[in-house]
Amino acid sequence: MQSPISDIWRFVLLSEFWIQFAFAFVCLIVAVVALVKCIPKNAQRFDIAFKRTKGFWLGMTGGAVVLALLGAFGSTPFGLIFPVAAACMAMVYLTDVNPAVSE
Repeated sequence: MQSPISDIWRFVLLSEFWIQFAFAFVCLIVAVVALVKCIPKNAQRFDIAFKRTKGFWLGMTGGAVVLALLGAFGSTPFGLIFPVAAACMAMVYLTDVNPAVSE
């Protein structure tokens, strides 16, 4: 017979797993949105807006997708560092670069 403490502990661990998975999945969605928004942009717009190159931002947003995938579906010992880094990289593009190259 299991004690009530072990049932509570199992519930806490399962809840923590699903909360982290949901957070990592949201970070993955943000990274994919950033990559999809970067792909159709004209490369000259990046130079005009002084925002590095299109290849650089494709690499950053593509790397963000890979990091978010590792955080959501890979069992890494780093916890939520990969999804947080992915979300930061994607949000820099979405909030700073994308508006500048869309004008």
